[in-house]
Amino acid sequence: MPRSSESAARAAATIQRPLCTVDVVVFTVREDQLHLLLVRRPEGRDEPQPGRWALPGGFVDVARDASLEACAERKLREKTGVVPPYLEQLGSWGDATRDPRGWSATHVYFTLMPSDEIELQPGGNAEEARWWPVDAEKRWPPLAFDHRRIVQQAVERLRAKVEYTSLPAYLLPPAFTLTDLQRGYETVLGRPLEKSAFRTRMLSVDWLEPVDRMRTGNFRPAQLYRVRRPGELVFFPRTFYAPK
Repeated sequence: MPRSSESAARAAATIQRPLCTVDVVVFTVREDQLHLLLVRRPEGRDEPQPGRWALPGGFVDVARDASLEACAERKLREKTGVVPPYLEQLGSWGDATRDPRGWSATHVYFTLMPSDEIELQPGGNAEEARWWPVDAEKRWPPLAFDHRRIVQQAVERLRAKVEYTSLPAYLLPPAFTLTDLQRGYETVLGRPLEKSAFRTRMLSVDWLEPVDRMRTGNFRPAQLYRVRRPGELVFFPRTFYAPK
């Protein structure tokens, strides 16, 4: 090995590495409210923040995780039984004080899921998994580490991005009506949208296709749609405006 390589290897071996974790912010809609998924940390004298609620996540395993996104998917599946249909990186947080175990950096993702497809199955070191209303922050339990700040930024990012993207489609089942889709947008944004302008925008971009059936019931039959290319995100040229 060249001397420069040996020197670099020795230097790398002496550098103290930070703890590296991944956390996931999971959103869904339940009872016409935007909800957030939290897990309760285990009790124990050696556990940091024992018994507190936190985002699902954990340490990167270099032998099992090919990427940060793979770690996020694995941790979410292990701790909640949830398999995300969409993941987007929110950002990274790190400093010497956020985790009592040492200098820590976490890489955070967020996802949206339809609530009727989720059966929570706590696992790993998660004692319990539970949904919490996003707009009832004052009723949230104390969160571990800096997760409250992370959640607040995730909500801000979600609401800002919903103004000009197709993100709310991930809150819906595979087949949905335009009314369902508008309700998803309104639930995330926390305000009504003008119906005709909303429908014009949704149908002016080639991202929805009608399915060969209608929704029937007590009301007039409604056309069902699905996303033409699942997994993709559509960007609209303008943000939404509330009706006057």
